[in-house]
Amino acid sequence: MTPRPRPSQPAPGSANIDGELFRTVFRGHPAGVAIITADAGAGPVGFTATSLSSLSAEPPMVVFAISASASAWPHLRTAGTFVVNLLSSAQADVARRFARSGIDRFAAPTRWSTLATGEPLLEGGRAWLRCAARPPIEAGDHYLVVGLVLDAGTDPGAAPLIYHDREFHVLP
Repeated sequence: MTPRPRPSQPAPGSANIDGELFRTVFRGHPAGVAIITADAGAGPVGFTATSLSSLSAEPPMVVFAISASASAWPHLRTAGTFVVNLLSSAQADVARRFARSGIDRFAAPTRWSTLATGEPLLEGGRAWLRCAARPPIEAGDHYLVVGLVLDAGTDPGAAPLIYHDREFHVLP
């Protein structure tokens, strides 16, 4: 059997990839869609995230990335807790709204309420996790935020919203 040619490999530790190629690679990687919400005392903030991942089952923890230049970052950084809203297939419009800057993301038509503990919770989601924030980790032009899951809720009948190649999709 003849080995197939391999693409040239950059030397370990080298940065031989530009940002556009990197983004193209991850556009082809489907991801669930979440909106992270918090209130550090100045009103609710939130943003759309596709970088969410489970981190640990014991104790239950999640991790996501947020841009250092995101308008929500200064608020999230000082909030002790946040909510991960895992979106349902019916919430593509909500995902688009929370991905836009310069608007009041919590104004109508956004449907939301406040948990008894004070965090904003979006209505109509597939699931949610209330988390205690751990110290952020600087990572390039983003911060990694780790959250210890304190409470959760789910609608097991709701289908998830998926993001792939710059579009929202629903699983069949």
